Amino acid sequence: MQLGDARSGKLADNIAGFGRTLRRAGVPTDSARVALACEAALVVGVADRSDLRAALEAVLVQRAQDIAVFRELFDAYFRDPEIAHKLLAQMLPRAEGRADPPKRRPRVREALAAPTGTPRAAPDERIDLDAAMSASRLRQLRHADFAGLGAAEYRLVQRLARDIPLPLPQVAGRRTQAGPRGARPDWPAALRQAVRSGGELMQLPRRARRPQPPPLLLLVDVSGSMERYARLLLAFLHAATRGLRAGGAGRCDVFAFGTGLTDLTPAFRLADTDAMLAAAGERIDDYAGGTRLGEALSALGRQHARRLVGRRTLVLLVTDGLDTGEPAELDAALARLRRHTGPLLWLNPLLRFDGYAPLARGAAVLHRHADGMLAVHNLARLDALAAGIAAVLRT
Repeated sequence: MQLGDARSGKLADNIAGFGRTLRRAGVPTDSARVALACEAALVVGVADRSDLRAALEAVLVQRAQDIAVFRELFDAYFRDPEIAHKLLAQMLPRAEGRADPPKRRPRVREALAAPTGTPRAAPDERIDLDAAMSASRLRQLRHADFAGLGAAEYRLVQRLARDIPLPLPQVAGRRTQAGPRGARPDWPAALRQAVRSGGELMQLPRRARRPQPPPLLLLVDVSGSMERYARLLLAFLHAATRGLRAGGAGRCDVFAFGTGLTDLTPAFRLADTDAMLAAAGERIDDYAGGTRLGEALSALGRQHARRLVGRRTLVLLVTDGLDTGEPAELDAALARLRRHTGPLLWLNPLLRFDGYAPLARGAAVLHRHADGMLAVHNLARLDALAAGIAAVLRT
């Protein structure tokens, strides 16, 4: 089962219109290649014009003699005010004069011209270019709630979330390293120094505990009320903890819970985020169901007790707190978890509402055990998540 929705957006309509223009110019293009062009555009993005042109050229052009026509038609399609006037009106400043159009190949002129005897923009041939992803729109998306995004916006925000870092505060590890203010004397280094100075010890070297990121325990709610948040937050956490997993300096265990508990740690070991999401979708069999956090935490203590590695472990619990289980069971499970781990931070999307209070039975129990509660409902909150974690840990 795949996480999230798969509704189509507006980019496909724009590329389909470009494909019809290519066919009028004599470039053989079918619907399968147009669909492949849509996927290529989503992969490379629209930030770099040359990358987008190269991606579309790779999938839409089959013959070498059509390359020059494609490139000229691509430039004209996105620059000619007669065709792209809606896009230019939103993204380019207006000018009083108009430069003479460059000389084009006859195939290009015929493709750009309206068919004889028909209106220039017939209902089935109208090209409606979308400039929704302009710079101002991107700024709006930073503060848009994940639950209110459209399909195209959701995919864009999911990719933007993968670039947000999550620098965690350092904790003192068990291993030591040379340091001027260490608590333990470094006797081997002192002997080597004494040999070099003729037996005299000029300074006593010391060793300090090596700082390292804390071990992480990620618990992500995949119930129905968290459906719009689960996939995006899993992608964010996978990309944000990639350095922690690759460096081997810290430990990261990931579990999804709904009506049961699913171990996502093997999926998180995959380097590619899309591959991780696909593997997670195959593992999770209770996606978009109910929430029984108490039973899930009890199963975590029984089946994965060795994964709770001590009081330095930082627990990030992503849920809205709308638990359908018994509050007494949840209270006992949270108490057991707190005895074997370190700080527990509740990442709650419902904090997007002003005046929110944890009044539900499960939310009240969770609020009593959590060391802090942080919002994770938009990109701006994810940007500030690291600072919020550090502030909660300091207090």
